[in-house]
Amino acid sequence: MQETSKRLHRQSLRALDYLNFFLADVRDGVGPYLAIYLQASRNWNPADIGIAMSAMGIATVIAQTPAGALVDRLRAKRLLIALAAGLVALGCGSIILLPTFAVVISAQALNGVAAAIFPPAVAAITLGIVGHSKLDKRIGRNESFNHAGNVAAATLAGLVGHFIAREGIFLLVGGMAIASAIVVLRVREEDINHEWARGAEMEEAEAEGGNQAGVSGFAQLFSDRRLAIFALCAVLFHFANAAMLPLVGQELSAGKATGASLYMSACIIVAQLVMIPVSSWAGRLAHGGRKRIFLIAFAVLPIRGVLYTLSDNPYFLVSVQALDGIGAGIFGVLSVLVVADLTKGTGRFNLTQAAIGTAVGIGASSSNLMTGFIVQKAGYNAGFLTLAAIAAVALATFWFAMPETTSKEDWPSAAIEV
Repeated sequence: MQETSKRLHRQSLRALDYLNFFLADVRDGVGPYLAIYLQASRNWNPADIGIAMSAMGIATVIAQTPAGALVDRLRAKRLLIALAAGLVALGCGSIILLPTFAVVISAQALNGVAAAIFPPAVAAITLGIVGHSKLDKRIGRNESFNHAGNVAAATLAGLVGHFIAREGIFLLVGGMAIASAIVVLRVREEDINHEWARGAEMEEAEAEGGNQAGVSGFAQLFSDRRLAIFALCAVLFHFANAAMLPLVGQELSAGKATGASLYMSACIIVAQLVMIPVSSWAGRLAHGGRKRIFLIAFAVLPIRGVLYTLSDNPYFLVSVQALDGIGAGIFGVLSVLVVADLTKGTGRFNLTQAAIGTAVGIGASSSNLMTGFIVQKAGYNAGFLTLAAIAAVALATFWFAMPETTSKEDWPSAAIEV
């Protein structure tokens, strides 16, 4: 009986692996490929592209905190992910069929709503299966599979966009969305402990009974100064980071390089290949302290922004993307763990994660909007240097203001593999 239970748990964990693989490009929509498509195929100007790229982030900002609260309360987390994947597929199809300004903005808004759902829902399912004490290694594994999926998707997208049609990239992302919806239903509902999934302490929940046991009030939760500092750091990091790759894509497609889709895919592939081992490494070492590892992610970002200004050679631009692999690989793992540290025992893990995600969305959408106008007025180098300066502020803020969050207490966890 025990062996059968372990086997079924492993089935859910394998399904979680596949889910993170297929969600790779789905949770970010069509990303920088949209900028290339709108400029090279539809002749949009940089300002309008910036608005289109920002629409997804704005929708995410509006939807993210309610989505996190919903994930905390809702037990049908698998169905929620499947429905969000359907929104992405619908948005991709709409851009192909009618690529007008209004339709593209609407499709980006649908992608933004879906993007608000995926991170807290996947993190909640993960926490609900493995518990807190094994969350660091499992989140590292999640991110490794996600980055591997990005490598596969970027490779296919580059080949499809270059040799077939740029519109094929949207079909590819839509297909991955459908695959995600199928795979998430392979996670067994009975393997998810919904008290663990929202960060409630199991003993307290069982003692008090009911779904609201062990849940902290909003005022108590958000009075934690560490949450405010981390939110600020996250905003600054993503404000500096979000627009860098789309700017590289626009520079590559602005007559300075042929085969822009292939070069963009190369940028993504290089970064994602670096992220695979970095995510796993960060997950394994995070148990001994979050801040020392997180500082590396913050430190490489201003360096990357400055390096982009040194040359417009496509091979150089692609090579610089290795730094993005280090920064984003660490941030994807450590941000979830820091939120888990700060919300332990509150029952508000997903709400807090979503609230931090809202702050991140503000930074990311503002970044694309601001840099679109800067590039139109002053050129690409001015855009990159502005982002590098913001990244330097993010590094200083995190270094001097953010405390260590690692807890020394043991958390309840399922006795299964991660």
